[in-house]
Amino acid sequence: MAEIEVPPFFLCPITLEIMNDPVIVSTGITYESESILKWILSSSKKTRKRNAICPVTKLPISAVDLTPNIILRSMIQSWVAVNHVEGFQKPSLGPVSKSQLLKLFNEGRNNPAGETQIRCLSTLRSIASSGEGNRKSMESAGAAHFLESLIVRKALHLAGDEDAAENRVCEEALAILCSLQIPESIINVEFIESLTKIMKSGSKESRSHSAILLKSMFQVDPSVHLKPEFFRQLARILSDRISTKASRAALKILIAVCPLGRNRITAVEAGTVKILIDLLIDCSDSRGCEIMLTALNLLCQCADGRAHLVEHDGGLAVVCRKILRVSHVGSERAVSILHSVSKYSPAPPVVAEMLQIGVVEKLCTVLQVDCGEKTREKAREILLLHGKAWRNSPCIPINLVSVYPS
Repeated sequence: MAEIEVPPFFLCPITLEIMNDPVIVSTGITYESESILKWILSSSKKTRKRNAICPVTKLPISAVDLTPNIILRSMIQSWVAVNHVEGFQKPSLGPVSKSQLLKLFNEGRNNPAGETQIRCLSTLRSIASSGEGNRKSMESAGAAHFLESLIVRKALHLAGDEDAAENRVCEEALAILCSLQIPESIINVEFIESLTKIMKSGSKESRSHSAILLKSMFQVDPSVHLKPEFFRQLARILSDRISTKASRAALKILIAVCPLGRNRITAVEAGTVKILIDLLIDCSDSRGCEIMLTALNLLCQCADGRAHLVEHDGGLAVVCRKILRVSHVGSERAVSILHSVSKYSPAPPVVAEMLQIGVVEKLCTVLQVDCGEKTREKAREILLLHGKAWRNSPCIPINLVSVYPS
């Protein structure tokens, strides 16, 4: 709300908040109905008179003179829908028929620009937010395909934040599609490329919605080979930190699509390893750390991913620091990353750095605490892999030293 300029006549003069149910009093001033009623009742109790005083004009008003301001309420509802304002009481809608939905789809197709298309999408968004039944009706009427075609057309003309009309349409269409169940039939190259273009040139809201939508799409079908530009824009979503939801969506996309070797390599080439390390340094949220470590673990399953990790000044150190500080899952992922480095990229400087920054000491601690047998087994294997280099470290348990080669 702090970033959105609210029209002053949308605010109740008493509460200075956006009105849900505006009413006009006899003096011509509009208030939130609940607020002015409380004002009138309170004033009547204090003065023992039937009439109260209008807070703005200081003229007499009465509870029986309140008239709903229908036009203003409609304007506020439309503004709230366009600006995605939370905490507003949306009007309840009854069941919507397929014919009504198809009419709205046609209006959207036949009005390629302007306020008419925005109003059509705002109506669809209200329908989608009014209940599961209406969302199911929208899905069966083909809303996903209508919205997909609209987004593909608009993405062709995006060239930055200055494209206000195109961005507004994209924001509305993407927001609606994010609330629906994604059919596998819209997961195609053209649509993915359109969403990639929006992540590059759209508004912050459009970019965020695109990432969230792509996450849902790849949860349906993750077996898609993606282009370098896709991962470059996904990396930008992460580095720009435009919203927590967008960042979480981008991380889950990496987790969904990077089991495919080609996607993993392309993601690493886009610079995602460095970005993940930088995000981990600043992250104190347990769930966020788990997701980042899971994505980083996947990327470190290829040689380039491990190389980017060890080349980063804080790569090994931040992974080590997350062990035993996040959760059992976080510890397992962090130890797994170190295991990949130790087993497949054990250059002498890397092994020496692991001892210097405390990795060896942390792995020895893992052996002594309850953090899962899988995690402890990987820690034990790492310690045994580099016995010659680490055998003289004072933190190595005696039982491990005894099996280290001389």
